[in-house]
Amino acid sequence: QVQFVESGGGLVQAGGSLRLTCTASGGSIDSIDGMAWYRLAPGKQRELVAVVAKSGTTNYHDSVKGRFTISRDNAKNAVYLYMSSLKPEDTAIYYCNDLWIASAPNFDSWGRGTQVTVSS
Repeated sequence: QVQFVESGGGLVQAGGSLRLTCTASGGSIDSIDGMAWYRLAPGKQRELVAVVAKSGTTNYHDSVKGRFTISRDNAKNAVYLYMSSLKPEDTAIYYCNDLWIASAPNFDSWGRGTQVTVSS
């Protein structure tokens, strides 16, 4: 099973930018159609933030449209999330995963994630 390691998080002021990286191991993301970024904020449920298909088609949560950009580099076995115009409400732990697998009922196999904290 492919495993994912997230990195690139940090503390940033509102309005700032960060780029998150998701690196896969144990397999190739080229075999995965939908790669996704999720986030988990304190007191909230994990939510789907952005998806990128092998075709390059992308989809975003309404709250990040126009501010976040997801991309993938199959040759580097990596997925990226560029986040700009960050808001305090973007504060969360960010995770990446295979969209199809992570959508399964009771799925609970997540990496350590990367913490993003946006100060006002």
